[in-house]
Amino acid sequence: MSSKNVRLEVMQFLEKDVESLIEKYLIPIEKIWQPTDFLPNSESDHFFEDVREIRELSKELPYDFWVVLVGDMITEEALPTYESWLMDVEGVKQQDRENPWAKWVRHWTGEENRHGDVLNKYLYLSGRVNMREIEKTTQYLIADGFDIGTDRDPYKNFVYTSFQELATYVSHNRVAKLAKEKGNKQLAKMCKIISGDEMRHHHAYSEFVERIFKVDPSQMMMAFHYMMKQKITMPAHFLRESGDKISTAFEEFSNTAQRIGVYTSKDYVDILQKLIVRWEIDKITNLTDEAEKARDYLMKLPSRMLRLADRVKIPENSFEFKWVEPAVIK
Repeated sequence: MSSKNVRLEVMQFLEKDVESLIEKYLIPIEKIWQPTDFLPNSESDHFFEDVREIRELSKELPYDFWVVLVGDMITEEALPTYESWLMDVEGVKQQDRENPWAKWVRHWTGEENRHGDVLNKYLYLSGRVNMREIEKTTQYLIADGFDIGTDRDPYKNFVYTSFQELATYVSHNRVAKLAKEKGNKQLAKMCKIISGDEMRHHHAYSEFVERIFKVDPSQMMMAFHYMMKQKITMPAHFLRESGDKISTAFEEFSNTAQRIGVYTSKDYVDILQKLIVRWEIDKITNLTDEAEKARDYLMKLPSRMLRLADRVKIPENSFEFKWVEPAVIK
């Protein structure tokens, strides 16, 4: 039997547990926070006063902070790309409304949608950024699509989402800390609660992988090895500003995030190590010879990558993005 058919069988075998995992890791719509919980109430008589407060507090935040917040928001706003990608994964039957895997993707998307929504509105009210340029970048990112090297393989996709959800937790959590240090408690609280969502989602996708390891350990190990050998591609890797070529803005955005310590190459290594520990890679049994070699590679990879991370040099000067005009940020 081909590995593709085995993967489909495994996905169908796990279907019976997905409903309970939705209840375990996702929060009912009537109970979860909504963007308006963190933004001025437009129906209130105090609306304009609240907006003025946002604009005043925003003046305390530096240029690089705004670049990272904008980049994080754009990444979240490209959600249609991520949903359509996951809906095409082997075993996810989007045409069957009651299919548990399709239901998971829809419910997960509903939670993730709130992140870009609240950050977008906050940026608009702050008066610190060029919203039209941001909107064009967002549209480009969705129109350009993305290729994360997973094809329709659920094993590779769940490795990717396990890693990426933890990476977004790190990024939003660090932004929250920087905002709090500058006295912007409301923005800090907003980013902190977003990071909490990302951590829940990380645990969910990590459990998907754990369950696959129990029934198809060798092929799951090979998928983990494949994804880490080719390296995890960030979802916004095709980021560009208006008038520029595809992917030209991503490196500068990444440099900015590293420069202010929001997400660094050492964080990448740390996440890899956390996944190795979480999935107890060193204890998995009944592996093929090829999968054993893949495990050996994965166990040695963090220390090898850490040596490379120590040598990474980040430009000291900020790149001038069209999203944020340096002259505006005093």
